[in-house]
Amino acid sequence: MATSRIPPIQCLLTFEAVARLRSASRAAVELCVTVSAISHRLRQLESHLGVRLFSRGDFTLTSDGAVYLQHVCTALAALQNMPGERAAGGVRGLRVAVTPSFCRQFVMPKLELFRRSFPDIELTLQVSIPLRDVTAEEADLEIRYGPGGYTDLEHRLILRDLVTPACSPAFLDEFGPFDGFEREAECTAMRLVRSPLEPWAGWHAHCGLALPEPTSGAQFNDLGLAYDAAASGFGVALVRHKLGAAWFDSGRLLALSDRPMVSPYAHYMCWAPGALERWECAAFIDWLQGVLP
Repeated sequence: MATSRIPPIQCLLTFEAVARLRSASRAAVELCVTVSAISHRLRQLESHLGVRLFSRGDFTLTSDGAVYLQHVCTALAALQNMPGERAAGGVRGLRVAVTPSFCRQFVMPKLELFRRSFPDIELTLQVSIPLRDVTAEEADLEIRYGPGGYTDLEHRLILRDLVTPACSPAFLDEFGPFDGFEREAECTAMRLVRSPLEPWAGWHAHCGLALPEPTSGAQFNDLGLAYDAAASGFGVALVRHKLGAAWFDSGRLLALSDRPMVSPYAHYMCWAPGALERWECAAFIDWLQGVLP
């Protein structure tokens, strides 16, 4: 083995921590080093590899960085195992409770990557009800969608998103054009697609409108269904940029405002104290954060 091609382990640990936390200062606290040491290690790693790993100051991964992160996470997960631990245990079962739309958009398309990276983890995905924190069965890890601040489990923010009103091209042709969907007349006169998972009251406040949460109109308890309804011309929905990327990219939905708001709800990975001592739990969390947009 050409060991000269293997970067220093402290650089790999730093790269994984910064990519996961999206912050040099938080990574410095976690690794018990200075921020300048974090910067030095990242420069050293990029110089060693000959590629840029981060594209911007907010630590967004480049395409090379995203690919390399998968290799690093797999290697670090393997190094966490004690000799003979996995051989003695054989295939490890891992149950993850996940909300439906998150699973369809972010997890299912990447399952082959997970299988290739962790062939000895037998993954079971279970349905979790957004905002109610209800799972079909007991799970090792749980992806919750809500305001955060959970006290019953340890948790980590894994995905925050921007929200904008959107509708189908046909709906826009019939009822548009709209002026940013930020005026009271537009918000009250149009057919709205409602969901308790993304209340319209938040958008109204974002636009400075003193409007209550609408009480009439179709309502969906799954964001993906709400997006499908809007894409079919049913009305205007509040759509998350990352979660709704497939609808936007395909042209099924068109954004009606260039001034999106940060949603008060986000996705969190939750677990019982001590769960991350199991290598399969830690490996899944690191893998998932590496594939999320």
